[in-house]
Amino acid sequence: MQFVRPYKMQFYLLIFLTISLGILAPLRPWVIQLTLDNEVAVGDYNGLINMVILLVGLLIFQSVVQYAHTYMSGWLGQHIIRDIRIRLYKHLVSLRLKFFDRTPIGRLVTRNVSDVETLADVFSEGLAAMVGDLLQLIFILGIMIYTDWRLALVSLSTLPLLIISTYVFKEKIKVAFNDVRNAVSNLNSFVQEHITGMSIVQIFGSEKREYKKFTEINREHRRANLKSVLYYSIYFPVAEIISAAGIGLLVWYGAKGVIHQEETGITLGMLIAFIMYIQMFFRPIRMIADRFNTLQLGIVSSSRIMKLLDNEEHIPNNGTYVPTTIDGEVDFDKVWFAYNDNEYVLKDITLKVNPGETVALVGATGAGKSSIINLLNRFYDINRGSIHVDGKNIQEYDLDALRSNIGVVLQDVFLYSDTIKHNITLGNPDISDEDIMRAAELVGAKKFIERLPGGLNYNVMERGATLSVGQRQLISFVRAMVYNPKILVLDEATSSVDTETEEMIQKAIDKMMKGRTAIVIAHRLSTIQQADNIIVLDKGEIKESGSHEELLNKGGFYTQLHNMQYKEIV
Repeated sequence: MQFVRPYKMQFYLLIFLTISLGILAPLRPWVIQLTLDNEVAVGDYNGLINMVILLVGLLIFQSVVQYAHTYMSGWLGQHIIRDIRIRLYKHLVSLRLKFFDRTPIGRLVTRNVSDVETLADVFSEGLAAMVGDLLQLIFILGIMIYTDWRLALVSLSTLPLLIISTYVFKEKIKVAFNDVRNAVSNLNSFVQEHITGMSIVQIFGSEKREYKKFTEINREHRRANLKSVLYYSIYFPVAEIISAAGIGLLVWYGAKGVIHQEETGITLGMLIAFIMYIQMFFRPIRMIADRFNTLQLGIVSSSRIMKLLDNEEHIPNNGTYVPTTIDGEVDFDKVWFAYNDNEYVLKDITLKVNPGETVALVGATGAGKSSIINLLNRFYDINRGSIHVDGKNIQEYDLDALRSNIGVVLQDVFLYSDTIKHNITLGNPDISDEDIMRAAELVGAKKFIERLPGGLNYNVMERGATLSVGQRQLISFVRAMVYNPKILVLDEATSSVDTETEEMIQKAIDKMMKGRTAIVIAHRLSTIQQADNIIVLDKGEIKESGSHEELLNKGGFYTQLHNMQYKEIV
């Protein structure tokens, strides 16, 4: 209902139209009853013509109201669904990376696309229609009892059976559709992950094994759907038999009443009207049961969507400090951090980077190097200690202001299926083509960009499939530099390129780091020998720090790493 609130007038109009339809539908049998008893029975031809005109007018008016109701319910549903989808996506992009570390992407795609579409069906087809059907049932029941309570009781004598069967059907179909949604979610997750990782599937020749897994998941999806089909195939014939039995009893009892009209007061028009009433009465009940398909899917989807919206795993952006510029001083003070509770990957980290300095982080895989830059950008929050930039705690910074002053180049470059320009600016209208080409020239990417068809408008396809590894890395350099950051973070930035490209990028890095604070993560020690300070990490702890020469003279961890890469060939 919170999503309905902005559309209160349209919602009230929909309620009015729904009530109008509930009243209009039972009027036709009542008018037909009057026509048969008052005009046809006495041979009043002119009265018959007038009643026919009234019926036609009533039908036209009901059709107009039906059109307005259908259109308004669809209009309201689509606007609400648009708002939910926007709210859901906005919420998703604000969640911390820890949430995405443990949540399959396919499942999130299902929430944001399939589940939201299911809700659209509930708004446009299920909810308003079910309310209208319930109102129609109430009005029909009232008219039937008012007209003749005996015929009403006979007509509805089979109703308890229909209610029982509908309730059993509802409970069964609820479980069945919950299984269907789980199966769809599993199917989406499997397909998304395996299409994304298709190169791994083919490299290791596991196509047949993955096909078998997919077949099993698809079989489970089919089984869940067939279970719901089975319940429908049982319910509708049973409902039809119960409805037909009610009409049969009505005709049997009503026909006797018509024959003895003077004693019973039951007229032919009344009997025909009741036959129409009973058909109109049972139809909404069957339709309500039919709409359990949509409604149950909607209930499951809405609970999943609301559960995701209720997830508060986002980095709190309570900071208000927005500096016009920063010097680039970075200070880690006794920082402890764990991705999982008490499994610390960083232990008592204390380090300081002065403005304009270059600090290198080295160590074996899993030593905690990447975790340090994740914390600096507040992709994750620390457990203990504090991190300061220019003497101010990073939690006091506005999150956007903090990250806009930190340029990050990752080892695994992600490019969207879009133009080079969009992949560099990420849709920021403040960055001009001149800014892009100036940054591209700085990192040595200008020539290769100009050679591409369309230049900056060249579409790199998904994940940059049409570019080489080195070209993708150069694009990521340009993307970092167009924002002119004061702090530059390079995470294994040259590990995925050939020697020739590495030399070119290394020259670009040297230019990029001038006048900036730089934090460099590298396995290749040759790329960080000129760093002002080298921090050696092991199992989340700082073991050594100093210049290249100082660390070599100590003969410790750094010396071991150096000797492993540069051991002499005897």
